[in-house]
Amino acid sequence: MTKQHTVIFTPSGIRALAEHGERVYDVALRTGVDIQSICGGKGLCNRCQIELASGKHAKFGVDVAEAHLSPLTATEKKAIADGDLAAPRRLSCRTKLFGDAVIEIPDDAREYESSIRKESVEVTTGLNPATTLYMCQLPTPTLDDNPSDGEALSEALAAFGIDAKPVHRVLKKLQSVLADNNRTLIAVVRDDTEIIDVWPPSPFHVYGAALDIGSTSIALYVYDLTLGALAYEKATMNPQIRYGEDLMSRVSYIMLNKGGEHRLTDEIRKHVAKMLAQACKELEMGPNQLLEVVIVGNPIMHHLFLGISPVELGQAPFTLAVKDWFEAPAHNFDLGISDAARISFFPLIGGHVGADTTGAYLTQLDAMKGRSVLLVDIGTNAEIVLSHNGRIAAASSPTGPAFEGAEISSGVRASRGAIERVRIDSETKEPAFKIIGHDDWLSDAPGDLSNHCVIGICGSGIFEVMVELASAGLIDESGLFVPERAPERFTEEGKSWKYLLVNKPVNPIYIKQTDVRAVQLAKAALSAGVSLLAEYLDCDNLDEILLAGAFGTHLDSRYVADIGIIPNAPAEKIRSIGNAAGMGAAMALMNVDEKRRIIEAAKYVEKLETATEPKFQEYFVGAMKFPTAPKATEKTARARRQRRRARNDS
Repeated sequence: MTKQHTVIFTPSGIRALAEHGERVYDVALRTGVDIQSICGGKGLCNRCQIELASGKHAKFGVDVAEAHLSPLTATEKKAIADGDLAAPRRLSCRTKLFGDAVIEIPDDAREYESSIRKESVEVTTGLNPATTLYMCQLPTPTLDDNPSDGEALSEALAAFGIDAKPVHRVLKKLQSVLADNNRTLIAVVRDDTEIIDVWPPSPFHVYGAALDIGSTSIALYVYDLTLGALAYEKATMNPQIRYGEDLMSRVSYIMLNKGGEHRLTDEIRKHVAKMLAQACKELEMGPNQLLEVVIVGNPIMHHLFLGISPVELGQAPFTLAVKDWFEAPAHNFDLGISDAARISFFPLIGGHVGADTTGAYLTQLDAMKGRSVLLVDIGTNAEIVLSHNGRIAAASSPTGPAFEGAEISSGVRASRGAIERVRIDSETKEPAFKIIGHDDWLSDAPGDLSNHCVIGICGSGIFEVMVELASAGLIDESGLFVPERAPERFTEEGKSWKYLLVNKPVNPIYIKQTDVRAVQLAKAALSAGVSLLAEYLDCDNLDEILLAGAFGTHLDSRYVADIGIIPNAPAEKIRSIGNAAGMGAAMALMNVDEKRRIIEAAKYVEKLETATEPKFQEYFVGAMKFPTAPKATEKTARARRQRRRARNDS
């Protein structure tokens, strides 16, 4: 039998088995991985570029070495010499697999960009940015009245009620700007105390960026701080995903691979620099116009961007190196923007409740005040904030990446061709589904899929298929399949069953018993975290449930209620609020009063550590059931006991 190797493609998360010596291009092609090629894999176009993520990948269960790929071919060497291929990239059509591999498909080599939907929502706040512009006309010095130009500039700003002094870089260019512009200039003032730059008297505006660095994706929002308007937005995959789907996988990678923390820090900084450069290019900015960058992110992303090893966050008591609002010059981070630019980081709550949570909380401060409101950001690590009776408490729950498509047998990221909506007919048990990039409902009837490439099922589809399976009686409340209700849709696999969701000729899409189990574990972890917070604040009724984040935005509230991730939460009380973390960063970017508000508010958030709470396991077990599914019958219970005995015997 031919030896096979495990291949994980990132950022899609698609996992495949490859024959020994099979081309990476062929594996990608047959498994639906989006990769560019206009020559059909003949080594002519140099577009099917890949990168190997070598090292120990505990999350994927693979150790990857350079020797797992074939040596550079003559075609690749020529492409490198011609500047068409930058080492360590390879051409997938020239590269063969001789071992397990984690293969990254770079942004510029993907046929379709992942469907990362982190659109901004309207930010409601006043315009009062940290960096502002003042037009100043300085008097011509005389022998009798001859202050330094730095003093004269400070004096001119005093007329605006500003007490600010020029920094060193301003003093170096001040006199030439004055000489070239008849002693008229624009003073760029930060925090009403520092003159950080001087510009010619032209109609330039100052810009700022709000960044939400998540474990899966990065969202960038660039604002014109002179007008208070959104000028640009973009979301991309986080390149660190090749080192692990969830946060603990990346910590594990760092612990197992010497210098891993520097590699992950370099990855994120270079990627952000690239995003900022693209924004500046599209907005036709000068080199010194982007002057403020406000960042939110979970604690591990926060620490890695700062260049701090997150290893301490991988083990109790999950100690942070810093949790207060933190500022530093942008040039410390090699982002390619002005030396006068500043990077600011939102405060963290503690443990695994980070700056993304405080960012989201800032957007809802007024809505949560005096009410019983639950704020949840569902991701690989769910962050939960509860307000009740004038108190605020927060926790995180280790939901894992199942809701985002990882750890699901046919799971993929939200990409073109991924199933995002599912319905199962209660009578016929036949499924219908929608895929990203196509508006119509589809089925796997002959001919219906002839013009569509269905690559797998993404997070929102996973949510819906589990509820639909439960509501159709195809799983019982314990999560066990009931195959006798639709025998034509079920197939035995070893000692368990799998449900056929999409009957494709190649790579049919199944929901396996292990998939149901992964979702049960994720939903139970989140539900248990909510229950612990509710008990901690003695809250037995919620006025509202707010779902934050890109994933939560695209969930149907009925399915959120029916899957049971939030105890006793009716659909009518559930509301999506978009990428609240990024919008919180935008609010602080545009208004320093918002910055002061969140710095103060974060001090009063009480942190609950779910990992050490004795009742977590009790709530966790109680939340494993699917509320809309029928109760387990004696027949299914007996089948479960038989499978358990069979596993024990083996």
